[in-house]
Parts: sequence; C-alpha cells; structure tokens
Amino acid sequence: MKAAIFDLDGLLVDTEIVSLKIYQELLSEYGYSFTKEEYAKHYSGKTEKENIKRFIDTYNLSVSYQECLDEVLNIERKLISQGVELKVGVKSLLMYLKENNYKVTLATSSTKDRAISILKGHDILSYFDEFVFSEDVTLSKPNPEVFLKACEKTNVSTNEAIVLEDSENGIMAAYNAHIPVICIPDMKRPAKEYLEKTIAVCKTLNDVIDYLKTK
Repeated sequence: MKAAIFDLDGLLVDTEIVSLKIYQELLSEYGYSFTKEEYAKHYSGKTEKENIKRFIDTYNLSVSYQECLDEVLNIERKLISQGVELKVGVKSLLMYLKENNYKVTLATSSTKDRAISILKGHDILSYFDEFVFSEDVTLSKPNPEVFLKACEKTNVSTNEAIVLEDSENGIMAAYNAHIPVICIPDMKRPAKEYLEKTIAVCKTLNDVIDYLKTK
C-alpha cells in the first residue's frame, strides 16, 4: 500500500452533527422540526444539492434552490466558525501514514475554500500531499471520479491505494474505482450490503492504524 485517500465530512471532522444542526435551523424557519433519525435515514452521506432539492420537495418550501442554498451556506458559515471537532484518531493516523511514507490525499465533495479552512483550523493541512475538491470533478459519489483523480494526482495505481470512508456513497465510489476501502461509520452506519464491499470496518481511525500494521 502506497497511498491513503481520505474523505472529509464525517470521517476527519464531525461535520455530520453540524449538518444536522444546519438543517434543523433551516427548517425551523419554515415551522418544521427535523430529527436526527430523519437526517440519518434520508440525508446523511448525500450532497448538499441532493438534500436541498429533497427539502424543497418534501416540505413544499416556497423558495428557489438558490435561495435555499444561500440560507444553508449562511447557517453553515456561522456554525463552522464556532468550530468543528476532529474525529477520534485523526492526528495519530496522519502521523503514522507520514512516518511510513504513504502519499496522503483528501478527496472530498466539499469546496476547496471550506475544506482548506477546516484543515488549517485543526493544523493538519500539512499532512496532505494532494487534494481533490468538488470543483475538480463533474460527477459525485458513488461515481468513482473523485477517487480515480486522487490516484492520478499521486501517481499510484488503484491497487496501491486505500480509501477511508464513512458513507454508503463513499464506499460505492471506492468500490466502483476498484480501490480497497475501509469504513469508519459515522452517524449512519452503512447497510450490510455496503459493508460487505469493504476490506475492513473500524470503530475509529486509531483502529485503522492497527489494521495497517497487520498488512
């Protein structure tokens, strides 16, 4: 194994809880409540575009897609500025990978500005060799484009890399790219049929270190 490819949201940083709070605040403005269970079942692991369209349709919101997106981004900026926690084991795993000469890439559906801001805020930007952001791809997960571009950027073949993911769409994107994938579940645990496509399921990123040491 020569390279490790990381997702961002729900894997490196605990943005799933932030997303839940964003959507709760958004819908409260229109008089609706929104539960963690609803989020986990219908919205976790989806793109912002998919979720906003679903909100407008499900709750019959009398706003355009762009207006709703602007509201979401404003709420998100406010919450992100208050800080987003790193997931357990992030720095330990990144240090282990660097010490063992892995090429480390961030492959995320997040925008460049947002992702870089989060990584800088936690002083982990320097651990990454390459980046693939939403601006760099035309097709979202489960399409494999984001992970294939990550391999291209680090000049490794798909069988020389490993993907670390938390979501069903992320697992499928790695699977479709023919890259081995480890799942570290977040708020929504992927269904059995997705977990069967992984090479391992770990509770935290610390457990990924233990897994890699056996290989």
